[in-house]
Amino acid sequence: MNDMTPTREQREAKLEGMGCKRKRVEDIRFTQGKGNYVDDLKLPGMLHGDFVRSPHAHARVKSINSEEALKVPGVLAVITAETLKTVNLAWMPTLAGDVQMVLADGKVLFQNQEVAFVVATDRYAADDGINKVVVEYEPLPVVIDPFKAMDADAPVLREDLAGKTTGAHGPRKHHNHVFEWTVGDKDLTDAAFRKADVTIKEMLSYHRTHPSPLETCQCVCSFDKIRGELSIWGTFQAPHVIRTVVALIAKIPEHKIHVISPDIGGGFGNKVGAYPGYICAAVASIVTGKPVKWVEDRIENLTATSFARDYHMTTEIAATKEGKVTGLRVHVLADHGAFDACADPSKWPAGFFNIVTGSYDFPVAHLSVDGIYTNKAPGGVAYRCSFRVTEAAYCIERGMDILAQKLGMDPAELRLKNFIKPEQFPYHSALGWEYDSGDYHTAMKKMMESVDYAGLRKEQALLREAFKRGETREIMGLGVSFFTEIVGAGPSKNCDILGIAMFDSCEIRMHPTGAGIARVGSKSQGQGHETTWAQIIATEIGIPADDIMVEEGNTDTAPYGLGTYGSRSTPVAGAAIAMAARKIKAKAQMIAAYKLEVHEGDLEWDIDGFRVKGLPEKSMSMKDICWAAYNSVPPGMEPGLEAVSYYDPPNMTYPFGAYICVMNIDVDTGVYKIRRFYALDDCGTRINPMIIEGQVHGGLTEAFAIAMGQEIRYDDEGNVVTGSFMDFFMPTAVETPHWETDFTVTPSPHHPIGAKGVGESPNVGGVPAFSNAVNDAFSFLGSTHIQMPHDYWRNWRAAKDLGVFA
Repeated sequence: MNDMTPTREQREAKLEGMGCKRKRVEDIRFTQGKGNYVDDLKLPGMLHGDFVRSPHAHARVKSINSEEALKVPGVLAVITAETLKTVNLAWMPTLAGDVQMVLADGKVLFQNQEVAFVVATDRYAADDGINKVVVEYEPLPVVIDPFKAMDADAPVLREDLAGKTTGAHGPRKHHNHVFEWTVGDKDLTDAAFRKADVTIKEMLSYHRTHPSPLETCQCVCSFDKIRGELSIWGTFQAPHVIRTVVALIAKIPEHKIHVISPDIGGGFGNKVGAYPGYICAAVASIVTGKPVKWVEDRIENLTATSFARDYHMTTEIAATKEGKVTGLRVHVLADHGAFDACADPSKWPAGFFNIVTGSYDFPVAHLSVDGIYTNKAPGGVAYRCSFRVTEAAYCIERGMDILAQKLGMDPAELRLKNFIKPEQFPYHSALGWEYDSGDYHTAMKKMMESVDYAGLRKEQALLREAFKRGETREIMGLGVSFFTEIVGAGPSKNCDILGIAMFDSCEIRMHPTGAGIARVGSKSQGQGHETTWAQIIATEIGIPADDIMVEEGNTDTAPYGLGTYGSRSTPVAGAAIAMAARKIKAKAQMIAAYKLEVHEGDLEWDIDGFRVKGLPEKSMSMKDICWAAYNSVPPGMEPGLEAVSYYDPPNMTYPFGAYICVMNIDVDTGVYKIRRFYALDDCGTRINPMIIEGQVHGGLTEAFAIAMGQEIRYDDEGNVVTGSFMDFFMPTAVETPHWETDFTVTPSPHHPIGAKGVGESPNVGGVPAFSNAVNDAFSFLGSTHIQMPHDYWRNWRAAKDLGVFA
């Protein structure tokens, strides 16, 4: 062998495939300010739109006068619901099977609801115009408290549903009722509670929050009257779904709608659904024949686009006196706001909340969820979680800590006693899911050893004694959290959106010189797809990742896919990529066999090409095969080297993790200090460890924000009192703790590369870790549960209510 011949390790390193800490290729343009975002788009003759919004949370719209607005220089049109009715666009379908006003039709149902759309030559003229539109309102009684929404005397919010006793998900029990969803065996669960030695019952509220991505929602719509084609550039996490929705609403043939998602500055679920701004900009472009841009400001984003959470969970656990759980019973009051605009698969009105049994072997369980309307913004998006999984994880993880407290057991030991065992996988949960794989005990014990859990508990005991003696005013909490997430929506047997199965797709086209392009149905909003997708292909077909270009977000070029949210990119799109690559590889093997004059079965794969078994010197690199694919394929074979894969997963994937937060709280001020946060994730096969770490850091920062202060809060009149970053907690590098990350690897048995997904996991596991730390800190003072968010004031208030002040 020539000394210059690359070693196996060198050839593998050159690929920068799976497992490599490859630097993000996207960052080259982002760090130089060369990203291409929606607001960077400037088309000839482009107009701008802005909304007149309601100051009231509930009011009759008596009249809209746009005469003065139309006199403002630059204002060209004022669109109202009456305008939209002429083209049947006054209402639009939601992803949850409800309908939603595009512009206020007769009344408004939440503060800052869109009332009229002003179209002008520039944003300044549009802003002047909206201030000149005169709207006469008749205020109506407001329903903000979800616990009062179904009172007998509660005002009717959705008058369009008057007399309807059924909705998209079955019977309605009240005029403000959306749906009731139940799953599990009620009789067996009730019996388990009757027999139980110990039970707990607690109301656990997961407050309303908001994804608040760095870039707000926005779009540019351009209608070509000659061609009859509509082009839409927008901040869309699922561009193909938006195209289909627009076709259904606007009655424009789908092949004449072009949707492009350029670079997106964060999504976190906020950019999955369709918003009135998209419809109004499209209508304005059709009417004027010119491109129309709509860009919302931060207050509009926080107050009017899709919220997250707002789940109020009555949680009961039954157990033996030794701490073995025997039953789980949960009732949820789900506040959906004015319209049911949740981004959930069609068959799951409460998303995947039935993962609420968590990582534990509950023999029986029963869940019921009541969705209700209130005078709040609509939504219910999966804010960095997979369709209500974060609420479910918070519910069970707080519940397990409360049970541990009642039993006098250590929270970690209680979990270890109740984990699903490795030999039980694939595990069928009491609420209907089939967990693919897991090794929970190993992960938990690794976490406990890594942080010296026993030592921390001893330190806590000493500090508590010192507190009782008056030697310190600090208390210490250890927040243990162990989550199992359900991601990778999803299998067509149980997941669809608007009737479209939740598969995903990839097309790979290799060029003669050995470089290629992959077009994928997913859509990155910062996750690093251009980096990691190329790494999957590099490992699968032996072409360096640097020679693979990844393209997403253009419905004209990418195969139809359901987009990126709910941590479905790697479990679904990543699988589609691997399967498309394997089709390429299979054809490449036939070409190599022909060129090497052997049977296909005589070849074996070797890093970056094929070699003849037993004759390693007789080989053909993948790069050479690419060239041969365009000039000397076997007789009867089509030239070229490309493949398409639509991947419909057989099951979800189930990543899991063990987290712990170590926190000190000063009872006199409520000020907390997060001393340590350790996060161990198991996401199956790891594609790029550096990107995983970045995803975990980002998700933990959002979990920190949610648990420790982030909240969309309303006063009794329905005014949003946290509608800007002056009031809505947005942690900076100053407030954000240091994160320690770790991992175990338990591959998914049914995924082509064994990957499970990790993007949502840190938010799912992080929130209960922070909340459990606060609650653990106060538990020795007699507290059972303190509701989130745990800001300084609420911590001080908890100390006051527990009588720690003389």
